[in-house]
Amino acid sequence: MKRRLPSIFNNAITMFGMTFATVMFILALILIAFDIFGGFANAYSGLVTYIALPGLMFLGLGVAAIGLIIERRRQKKGLATATLPVLDLNQPRGRATATSIAVGGLLLMAISGFGSYKGYEYTESVEFCGTTCHSLMEPEHVAYQNSPHARVSCAGCHIGEGVDWYVKSKLSGTYQVYSTIFNKYERPIKTPIANLRPAQETCEKCHWPKHFFSQKLRMHDYYLSDPDNTHAQVGMLVKIGGGEGPEAQGIHAHMYLNSTVSYIASDFERQEIPYVEMVDKDGKVTKYWDKTVKFGPNDVAKGVSRKVDCIDCHNRPTHIFHPSDESVNLAISAGTIDRAVPEIKMKGVEALDAKYATKEEGLSKILETLKAYYKENYAEFMAKDGAKLDKAIAELQKIYRNNYFPAMNTDWRSHRNNLDHLRGNGCFRCHNGRLKSDTGRVISNDCNTCHTFVAHDNKGNMKGVEFQHPVDIGDEWKTTPCKDCHGYTPEEPGPAKE
Repeated sequence: MKRRLPSIFNNAITMFGMTFATVMFILALILIAFDIFGGFANAYSGLVTYIALPGLMFLGLGVAAIGLIIERRRQKKGLATATLPVLDLNQPRGRATATSIAVGGLLLMAISGFGSYKGYEYTESVEFCGTTCHSLMEPEHVAYQNSPHARVSCAGCHIGEGVDWYVKSKLSGTYQVYSTIFNKYERPIKTPIANLRPAQETCEKCHWPKHFFSQKLRMHDYYLSDPDNTHAQVGMLVKIGGGEGPEAQGIHAHMYLNSTVSYIASDFERQEIPYVEMVDKDGKVTKYWDKTVKFGPNDVAKGVSRKVDCIDCHNRPTHIFHPSDESVNLAISAGTIDRAVPEIKMKGVEALDAKYATKEEGLSKILETLKAYYKENYAEFMAKDGAKLDKAIAELQKIYRNNYFPAMNTDWRSHRNNLDHLRGNGCFRCHNGRLKSDTGRVISNDCNTCHTFVAHDNKGNMKGVEFQHPVDIGDEWKTTPCKDCHGYTPEEPGPAKE
């Protein structure tokens, strides 16, 4: 029988490697065909098709190459060409060998597949992202655990569905591994993340701004920095808006007015925005320029244009480091810090924002400085209600533990929150009254553009107004249950009456 391949191919190792690689190649082709004509329902199918199977195919080719090298060395030494083992299925020993190979191969593939899946699953876990490989991510991990998205996995926002972004994330993660091993990472970690997946492919899997229409009432409780921690309150209607078509309105209409809004920032953190461009549904382009800075057409041509999406305003949706005064206000409102402790708003904020070398030092200094201050200035209060101060200090230490990370130079001052225009630019990055079009149209800085103040009471005693029935029925509405007129009845099923 004439040989079709050189004699060095005639060895068991090479034959096994080539057979294994061929099987993996055929399986990959079949799954690629499924993907092209039907599409995969989840990322795991894509992972197997485009990562696992090609990897196993190259592994098989590597095994085949090892067999070639071994056989070539054998022949150079003058040894006889290796012969392939003979497997005679007519013999009990041959059948037992074939069965063992088949069962062993299936077990190997099953174990390898399960191991690959578990390895993939672990690298997507919160534990891996927050603690195992990315120890430098302690601030982000702690903030995440106390965030509104604490039950959403890291991969759900940072990677999303599909194998392409999984591969991108792991490739970009190789530099993080290098930075961690050789202590090359920045303190604090710079934001925004340059290669973050578009929000429409992650955030909007759960949140649908185009279906929002109503305004949202927000009540802000705060306390003054005086001995009595005077309570005050502000109420406002936030014009969330949304929708599609000509009725789109409010804040979320930045993305759903049948138009596209984009901008160019002149700094890495996207805080200085000298140029904004809007393309309406008819294709008309309106360009807004900040004439108070030097930024012209040449700068636009060289700049990086970014289309406005969720993250431009909600830039800290999960990894939130709460400002000290906001945290203390919330704790007093929740009762975890007793308002009866004199000056606790002012002294608590001062203790939190002081400079400490380590977290341990911060926790101990908060205790020591507050204890010393109140013993010196409020001895009578300490004698009578010292336990209230102890409880307040414990809460302040908890706030510090969750929001301040000296080792990474990270706290609320190191990471801007664009929803907050009290401590930073926020909305005023664009809504500053300086961005004007060539026709004189201005991006307004009127506060009522985004919200309407409905109440303000420095005494903290805000009250509502009495309900008025839209149809004059006297005082009947006060005693008659609403369902008697508006609800369903067995005799008249159907929608509620207006």
